Amino acid sequence: MNFYKIFFSLIFFQISSISLSSALESNPFQQETGLYLLWGYNKDYFSKSDIHFKNSRSDNYNFTLFNCKAIDRPGFKNILNTDISIPQYVYRIGYYFTKKSQWGIEINFDHAKYIVYDNQTLRLKGEIRGKQIDTDTLITNNFIHLEHTNGANYLMGNVLYRISLYQWAQQKSGLSLIFKTGMGTVIPKSDVTFMGERMDNKFHIAGFIVGEEITLRYKIYKGLITEFSSKNAYANYFNALGVGSAKVSHDFYTTMLILTMGYQF
Repeated sequence: MNFYKIFFSLIFFQISSISLSSALESNPFQQETGLYLLWGYNKDYFSKSDIHFKNSRSDNYNFTLFNCKAIDRPGFKNILNTDISIPQYVYRIGYYFTKKSQWGIEINFDHAKYIVYDNQTLRLKGEIRGKQIDTDTLITNNFIHLEHTNGANYLMGNVLYRISLYQWAQQKSGLSLIFKTGMGTVIPKSDVTFMGERMDNKFHIAGFIVGEEITLRYKIYKGLITEFSSKNAYANYFNALGVGSAKVSHDFYTTMLILTMGYQF
């Protein structure tokens, strides 16, 4: 599936939704206030990425792989038969200030999994153990492999703006449109292989993320809620851990489709 078609179509959808929302007459007195908690799962798409590997202490190399393709690993089949935190999960903790206000804040965590395809032929430019290289190279999993599979892990603080679209049954259920924007940090656990040596690293603050999200919230009954979201973000891992004392850096754009359920207190 073409990442850029997904990314830009969702951007267009979100811009169109914002324009539509400005024409809607919201009724803040019908909105819930206070704390809410949500749990759910996500499906992710990533742009290509240039990945830089550098080690001048435990080894000797400094090179870049260009236009690396990566996929996620949703693991949805494990939701019911194993640990619910094994798939790509998310959680949100948020607060709407008052019933007269459309505004709120949210702590937003996404456990995404990022895996660079094995057996890609990629341009490799730089130096490996004294040898200069600038050529297309087959990247096998025993030569070079990178994945953030115990999480690419995006932790963000968001500002929220909501608009009530429709209310049913004396306000016991309803539909809202929510816009979120924020920034935060990435906390990956990177699993890296170089020249047959593998290291499954510790969790590590490795960079930053900025993004925006559009959410359709359905109030099922009283405080029970579910949300479907599309999220677009830019993630920069300028200080991820590699093999030994190596550092890995790369950045990419991501589009996420997210389904959550929870409770508005």
